[in-house]
Amino acid sequence: MNVLVLNCGSSSAKFAVLDAATGEEHLSGNAQRLNSNEATLDWKHGGQKHSRPLPGADHGVALRAALEQMSAAGLTASLAGVGHRVVHGGSRFSASTRVTPDVLKGIEACIPLGPLHNPPNLEGIRVAQELLPSLPQVAVFDTAFHQTMPARAYTYPVPLEWLAQHEVRRYGFHGTSHRYVAGRAQALLGVNPDQGALLIAHLGNGCSATAVLNGQSVDTTMGLTPLEGLVMGTRSGSVDPALVGHVARASGQTADQVLDALNKKSGLLGLSGLSNDMRTLEAAAAEGHERARLALEVFCFVLARQLAGLVVSLGRLDALVFTGGIGENSTLVREAVLGHLGFLGLALDPVANLKAVRGQGGRITSSTTPQALVVPTNEELMIAIDTAQLVSTS
Repeated sequence: MNVLVLNCGSSSAKFAVLDAATGEEHLSGNAQRLNSNEATLDWKHGGQKHSRPLPGADHGVALRAALEQMSAAGLTASLAGVGHRVVHGGSRFSASTRVTPDVLKGIEACIPLGPLHNPPNLEGIRVAQELLPSLPQVAVFDTAFHQTMPARAYTYPVPLEWLAQHEVRRYGFHGTSHRYVAGRAQALLGVNPDQGALLIAHLGNGCSATAVLNGQSVDTTMGLTPLEGLVMGTRSGSVDPALVGHVARASGQTADQVLDALNKKSGLLGLSGLSNDMRTLEAAAAEGHERARLALEVFCFVLARQLAGLVVSLGRLDALVFTGGIGENSTLVREAVLGHLGFLGLALDPVANLKAVRGQGGRITSSTTPQALVVPTNEELMIAIDTAQLVSTS
């Protein structure tokens, strides 16, 4: 069953046509820099890469152009449904769901929680409904997987009235990736899907770690927004909340300006003053760039510290799983993190660690209990699988 997967951002629209049963990707692409004269449509089909300019294109124009390429490849008629990544579902959505008028209202109601992501996600759904009116649309929420967290894990120690009045709590993100990787890790470990005590570190430009116990998320590092938790490419992760007021007063900035810096100018970029790309920083650190070295050390130490804390929510540890662009490819980061976590019984296998790159996964420890794994993520396939299941059962 072929599914069109859409992931619409404020100035981009990623798309892919996948066979939900086999995982085969027939066509994929990205419309970038939308609403500007530099907008382009880039896609890959049959092993060939293509690109065309789309000056001034919005989401509607971009998706229409993408559908033209799908039609030219003979794929449009085979589509069974459209799956949409939606970042914030709040407490309203604990699973993927077919899009209805009420679901659209629910996603709109979550805009205050996800002001940067939910509006373009909604735009993608509406454009797809207009261009493909006969196909069922499915919303797959980043936050849904974490709705199984107990109250002790998601409740902030603030006036409890804020939860009811302002929906202030930890929601967690990257849930689609964590859910996919948990399933793959359980298969590699040979345990039933409802068993196992796993730590999953999704490491990319955005980073989060999740404790998965018996197939369910019981704790995670991201919170009300994707700013909380680990050090990321441009996001600070967890800092003292009073930092916002202090820097605002000291620098003459507004609180919103400081928050913008915490989201866009901090993390690896802010620490290094060089880049938010882990590959660039590893190369620079090897050449003696002191700030790049410090950025790597802080990244790995904070990750290890928060992973160790998540073990409390599991009660035991069967495996630590690395995924995402950094998790799947940075042998240096994995080595440093396991070095910090050796007290848990994790012992690195250097040869296996070096082999687990560029889509190659598997165990990277000589220890078997617990062990560390690399598992490539595939959020698009997870969205396609959910969409196919909902389409076929309704």
